[in-house]
Amino acid sequence: MTEKRPLPSVLIDLMKLRVVVLLQITAICAILVHDLLVRYDSIAGDRSWMDTATAIAITLVGGTLSAGGSNAINMWFDADIDPLMARTAKRPIPQDEISARSALLFGLFISIAGSAVFLLAHWKAAFWSAFSVVFYVLIYTVWLKRRSPQNIVIGGIAGATPPLIGWAVAASETGALDGMNPFALGSPVPWMLFMLIFLWTPPHFWALALYRSGEYAKAQVPMMNEVRGAKSTLNQSKAYCGFLFLLGSVPCFWPASGIPLLWAFTSGALTVWYAKSVWDIDIEEPFDENGRMPKAAKSFFRSLFYLGWMFLALVAISAVPPGLLGFFGPLN
Repeated sequence: MTEKRPLPSVLIDLMKLRVVVLLQITAICAILVHDLLVRYDSIAGDRSWMDTATAIAITLVGGTLSAGGSNAINMWFDADIDPLMARTAKRPIPQDEISARSALLFGLFISIAGSAVFLLAHWKAAFWSAFSVVFYVLIYTVWLKRRSPQNIVIGGIAGATPPLIGWAVAASETGALDGMNPFALGSPVPWMLFMLIFLWTPPHFWALALYRSGEYAKAQVPMMNEVRGAKSTLNQSKAYCGFLFLLGSVPCFWPASGIPLLWAFTSGALTVWYAKSVWDIDIEEPFDENGRMPKAAKSFFRSLFYLGWMFLALVAISAVPPGLLGFFGPLN
């Protein structure tokens, strides 16, 4: 008989903290980029290191609760299909470690609490946190996931919001967030970071779908490869890699961003490195002993490193005094 796990351990699994960590990395990097650009007068504002630490603390607490709550609600809604897939069969609800109703109540409580935490910084940060919860739960989980092969593409909007939230927290006292338009965050940078995650999401999850080919079909989830075929899915993934490469040119055509030109070269090199794994996927490749596509698995895991390194590279580049970068500095 399997020993019953402590309730805190079950609740942590409901929150899918490993996924939350990646989201938090992107939000915290957005805070660091904002404050570094402010310190070098690339964008307007006045920020101390204590301000940065406070912004990170608010984001860690609010982001973990709101994203974790969304994941718990997702598990409540998917309780009927999670047992059908190896990747999700060991989640707390299929394992009878917690009831679906309890998971829902827990998810609702902490997601609302998480979005409320951001009110300590600015209402725009709270808005984008609440938006991501509602979009992930209602638009992706309830509506799109079981109905459209574009589920991951459109649903990726929710996962792309952490940089908007982090930036809004960091910019809360600079005057950049004045006005009632939640889209006005005072800079194109958070929207560039939003697009980075949005364009990264389809090839990342389609590689997972190819890697675990057949599992989504058993659960009647219309992933792109199950509906349009592996070849079409792979071609679309390559197209998204092309868009990711173009996104790196933001410093060239949007000098007001304050981002050093070095970012264009660095992001281009990282994107080529990641794109190679997508191009290497062979839809004719024999499945391994577990019925999975090995090269798709390699691309999936490489994509995780790619996204993390893209954000960390931008932080590192923003930390270099512009005067030391010369030709590779900001164009503004």
